[in-house]
Amino acid sequence: MSNIHWEKITHFEGPEYSPGFLLWQVSTKWRRQIEAALAQIGLTHPQFVLLASLCWLGSKSSDTSQVELARHCKTDITMTSQVLRTLEKKGYVHRQLKDGRTKSLTVTEKGVGMIEKGIPLVESIDQQFFERLDTRFRKFVEILQALALND
Repeated sequence: MSNIHWEKITHFEGPEYSPGFLLWQVSTKWRRQIEAALAQIGLTHPQFVLLASLCWLGSKSSDTSQVELARHCKTDITMTSQVLRTLEKKGYVHRQLKDGRTKSLTVTEKGVGMIEKGIPLVESIDQQFFERLDTRFRKFVEILQALALND
């Protein structure tokens, strides 16, 4: 038995009351399902998120850089660059040096096709996973939006 005095180091009654631990459990469970669905079409979750986000940003602007994509996704620029390199090798993204070190990104037709397959898969998982929230779903999304904006 552990001799840690929990009451001295945490103000939570137990892990089931810790928002960080609960968020970790829920996100791990959700991500496992998302990754299994995306594996059917040969994409990892980070590849899907970056590709879908690039499609979204590209529909709003004719020019998106790697830095803008990373900022939008709240991802590390190095990881973003590595994932984009893989997406480029798969033929889903085209990266072009714009000026100096800035790379301009475009999604290829093949990439658009992957997103057209992937979004219904992901949204189906989301619907099943979050359906138990029922009438609290909109409030849950508002809370997530507030947390996502918290930098």
